[in-house]
Amino acid sequence: MIARRELYAIGSAALVAIAFPLLMLQPGADRVRAPAQPAARPLSAAPLPPLAEAYRRPLFGAPAPEAAEEAPADAPALIGIVGRLNHDAVAMVRTADGSTRTLRVGESVDGWRLGSLAIDAAFFERGSEKARVPLPVGDDSGPQ
Repeated sequence: MIARRELYAIGSAALVAIAFPLLMLQPGADRVRAPAQPAARPLSAAPLPPLAEAYRRPLFGAPAPEAAEEAPADAPALIGIVGRLNHDAVAMVRTADGSTRTLRVGESVDGWRLGSLAIDAAFFERGSEKARVPLPVGDDSGPQ
């Protein structure tokens, strides 16, 4: 059986557990109220472009035909890019005499130095002249 002293302790704890939250919820003069915030303006979104505009844009952010520059005729022709960009990628190029070579960034062929590689192009430099040579686009006929 529970002793009388323990009953008083349990009763006192229950009384405090009930009275303390009620005491904390009473409005008091010592509470500091936050200053009133000015009314916020509602957010508005920019109007959406017409859906037809989305169909006119090139897929995957490819450059528009009018923005593409033509590479100089004597620049090496890019056949492909092999490897991981910024790690071990090499460019496969066709030289002026028709042979095929692989070039790392910094190597030269036919007077053109390979400056950098992108996922779809190689950037060559010769003196102050710079050329972007894109990967060739395959024909649309598919496998035969």
